[in-house]
Amino acid sequence: MVLRLIDSINEWIGKLISFIAIIFSAIIIYEVFMRYVMNQPTRWTFDVTKQLYGFYFLMLGAYALKHQAHVRVDLLINRFSPTVRKWTEIAGYLIFFFPFAWVFLTRSYDFAMRSLAQGETTYGAVQLPVYPLKMSMVLAAVLLLLQGIAEVIRLLTQKEAAHHDA
Repeated sequence: MVLRLIDSINEWIGKLISFIAIIFSAIIIYEVFMRYVMNQPTRWTFDVTKQLYGFYFLMLGAYALKHQAHVRVDLLINRFSPTVRKWTEIAGYLIFFFPFAWVFLTRSYDFAMRSLAQGETTYGAVQLPVYPLKMSMVLAAVLLLLQGIAEVIRLLTQKEAAHHDA
């Protein structure tokens, strides 16, 4: 039940966040039209698209992990027996993933709280608040950590069959 809840949350957020690509694209098309057809470039599109892209990139990390879309060394691991592959993946989570996710969570929290306290804004033509993007880093880290926990539980409880395709 916990695995299904974590998977559902990250699936729902991943699908929701994917619509930002449409908004992002529309803003870029608008800017190209204004710049090259109307000869009136906008001042705000660069800052807005930069923040949207950052948010988009951050928030899809857990969704990508759920769908096994992160970079892996399959060339080596596919040669292992299912049991060795399973324990190699678990070791990878314990040695690399969880320490990274913990540092990402704790550092991004400090980063976001400092930005919020300072009322940090961009330094571009339009001064947009930065702290919402930095706060999304904390949420992204939590989602990534939860999905990592779900993946390890899934590995520990799986029979000697292939990894899930949930």
